[in-house]
Amino acid sequence: MSLQAMSAPRRNYRRDARGRFLPAPQRVAAPAPRRVLFVAPEMTDFVKTGGLGDVAAALPRALRDRADVRVLIPGYPAVLERGTQLRVVGRVGGRAAIPPCALGVMQLPDGLPVYVLLNPTLYARPGTPYSAGGGADWDDNAVRFAALSHAAAEIAAGRAGLAWRPEVLHLNDWPGALAAAYVRWDGTPAATVLTVHNLAYQGLFPLAQAAALGVPAGGLDDAAFHGRFSMLRAGLVHADQVNTVSHSYAREITTEAHGCGLHALLAGRAASGCLSGIVNGIDAGWDPERDPHLAAPFAIDRWQGKRTNARHARRAFGLPDATGPLFAVVARLVHQKGIDLICEVAPQIAAAGGQILVIGRGEPELERAMVALARAWPGHIGVHVGFEEALARRMFAGSDFLLMPSRFEPCGLSQLYAQRFGSLPIARATGGLIDTVDDGVTGFLFHEPTAEALRRCVQRAFQVHRRPRLLQAMRRAAMLKPAGWHAAALQYQALYERAAAAVAA
Repeated sequence: MSLQAMSAPRRNYRRDARGRFLPAPQRVAAPAPRRVLFVAPEMTDFVKTGGLGDVAAALPRALRDRADVRVLIPGYPAVLERGTQLRVVGRVGGRAAIPPCALGVMQLPDGLPVYVLLNPTLYARPGTPYSAGGGADWDDNAVRFAALSHAAAEIAAGRAGLAWRPEVLHLNDWPGALAAAYVRWDGTPAATVLTVHNLAYQGLFPLAQAAALGVPAGGLDDAAFHGRFSMLRAGLVHADQVNTVSHSYAREITTEAHGCGLHALLAGRAASGCLSGIVNGIDAGWDPERDPHLAAPFAIDRWQGKRTNARHARRAFGLPDATGPLFAVVARLVHQKGIDLICEVAPQIAAAGGQILVIGRGEPELERAMVALARAWPGHIGVHVGFEEALARRMFAGSDFLLMPSRFEPCGLSQLYAQRFGSLPIARATGGLIDTVDDGVTGFLFHEPTAEALRRCVQRAFQVHRRPRLLQAMRRAAMLKPAGWHAAALQYQALYERAAAAVAA
């Protein structure tokens, strides 16, 4: 032992079994939890139009053991109606044509803090977060969501009057993407992570609106996209880390076929190590043994409840009990979801003795096509244009198979819900469906986006339905498949660290 070692304090050493002094293990203090502001245009606690609302409700909660995470959402009427304990705690100044806004805060029953951007002119209106409900977007959406992005950037800069200041902004889709650009244009030392839930929605507006959004002269090229202003592109250029919601979709969007015109930019971000995929999870409320929405509970060793839910779901759609397979469609009725393919195959399913339950809303033409199918096949096809959470859950719980022939699917949540409730997805092999459905084990996959490919896959499902032991084995595998948020939360925590390191470098 060296003289230096002998003169060191004895507490830094320990004796081994032979009496020798060895350096004692040094305790390394765990890093302090990152302060993260999760910025989203919707959150299922208040308002939901798609899967992003579910993610915004579940992921911040899953991260709370690993980060000081808070949510920022606009002050829609549905938010203010729920926010009985809302307190105004700050204010965000204006930027060009973006008006000043107040900041409120509320704590949800489980303690999750939610900041609410308050401006009645921007947000106090009926309809969805994005439109009046008839399909046409609000004319001022550029300003409405630039205001959300600007508020996030100002909070990160410490200019909102809050005692709390995030180290990381977690931005979601085009409504929050511009915050990454504001942070860089303003020189704010905050890290930004941008999650792309669906690349097809890019926040495109007339290029002439850039000045009204406070875009500096040198920043216009960052957002220009075929003669228009793209909020998403600005975020993709400036975010420290970009991720999307499955591994396969992260690869797909770097290709011309799936990159929506942004594939070259995304390929460059991937090459620099700044693009990744993290598969979504589902929250613990999707539990067939405890879900209060279900007509009866069930489990992998107690199937009677699944039959009860099937009976209730059939009755809700006016269909009789039957011994053939029950197929569910729980989706937006849009071209992306392959609804037209279902319309082509549905008569064969009905003719073979199957039944189909459909819930959702979307493109008027596809809504009408589904209603026409139900009229043409009474007793076999039931359609509800709209959405009811309890009914959708009973459909997952009661069905044998879920039809999900998406042309593209960044992640998808319906297939995860279905598997958890013992319904086997029949899905196209694209995006997150590749990552979450094991063909022949927890569901069925087909490759070409055609009615014939879907039809062949449906035939495989009919064959499994005629073999009860195989059907039960696949149901068990699907229900036991890990689908929670724990793994995703760990990956997001690592993503925050990479983003913060990039800013600190």
